Amino acid sequence: MKGEARRAAVAAYKERKVVGGVYVVRCVASGETWVGQWPNIETIQTRLWFTLRQGTHPRKELLESWRRHGEAQFTFEILERLEDGPSSYTRDADLKERASRWRKELNANPI
Repeated sequence: MKGEARRAAVAAYKERKVVGGVYVVRCVASGETWVGQWPNIETIQTRLWFTLRQGTHPRKELLESWRRHGEAQFTFEILERLEDGPSSYTRDADLKERASRWRKELNANPI
């Protein structure tokens, strides 16, 4: 990609709309559930699975369950999407509040 095409691609990338959200990870074998939030919901599953595969995920109980039961026993689901708010502070506060509500509803652990 050269010149103008590259500039156009970079501009389009910068203008893309980022959508935050709340997600759930479930272990089918054990019934354990974890709920988390992330400012860019489209990228979090890749990040989670990478850290779990590498054995570097900071949530030890999730990592131990992953090792015990294997990747095939885990599912990922987006529970809620949150469009970009007026500021990142209000969006982050909304995400935390919604994730907390989902944790209570699903009796889930935090990620």
